[in-house]
Amino acid sequence: MSTNGQLDDGDADHSREELLTQLELLAEENQQLRESYARAKQTQYQRTALGLGVVGVLAVIGAAAVPTIRDVLLALGAVGLFGGVLTYYITPEQFVSADVGRDVYTALAGNEAALVEELGLTADRIYVPPSPAHDDVRLFVPHDQIDALPNRDALDRVVITDETGAKGVALDPSGGPLFQSFNAALSGGLGETPADLTEQLTDALAEQFELASAITTDIDPDGQRLTVGITDSVYGPVDRFDHPVVSVLAVGLATGLDEPISVDVTEQTEGRAAYLVTYRWGEQQGHT
Repeated sequence: MSTNGQLDDGDADHSREELLTQLELLAEENQQLRESYARAKQTQYQRTALGLGVVGVLAVIGAAAVPTIRDVLLALGAVGLFGGVLTYYITPEQFVSADVGRDVYTALAGNEAALVEELGLTADRIYVPPSPAHDDVRLFVPHDQIDALPNRDALDRVVITDETGAKGVALDPSGGPLFQSFNAALSGGLGETPADLTEQLTDALAEQFELASAITTDIDPDGQRLTVGITDSVYGPVDRFDHPVVSVLAVGLATGLDEPISVDVTEQTEGRAAYLVTYRWGEQQGHT
């Protein structure tokens, strides 16, 4: 150190080296924690597979020892063995933490929100359903208040200038791929009524995707309105642009009802739900 209390070049270089060393140690510890987490999750899956296999073997043995309920035990044994093998072989090799997904979404949502603001677009968010010629839902953000949506072909573009006069941008909603995964795994088909769709979609958000810990619903099918209360979202504040929880519900409703769905999100200062999301369709679509 110099006589005037300032760090000389040698001390500064030494301090930088110490900081770099600490950063390297933190990076190594972080990687070790990620690997430990992945191993723990893999072990959990493998133990589940082993447990199912043991149940299956015991049931098969019991079928030989207790002929009176042989059919039941054989069926149980087959389910246990098949479930054990399936669980073992579908154990994910890589786990992505919720923090990683949240950080990625935060960056993308910030960019899209900045784009919407820069272009002077409205706060309207309209999820337009698929059509015979178009398989995917599109998120349309209009430039001005509109009386009619753009032609469905026009929505395949990002920047919209339609012959009807409707202007804005159209994007792929964040909930599109999640809804496709949900729909592919769905047994019995997608619901056809607002109540059935709401039950299926909220169950998927809470149980299948685990994107929110608590979801409440208030549906008015005659009024063509659904209000959803959302608490403890994995991806943070629900009022951000095209939030995955909001988007999955909007995409599912647009697809199942074959109606454009408008969305309005408000943060709650009182009550059990942190956010209320209102979906409207039909004659009420676009009305507050």
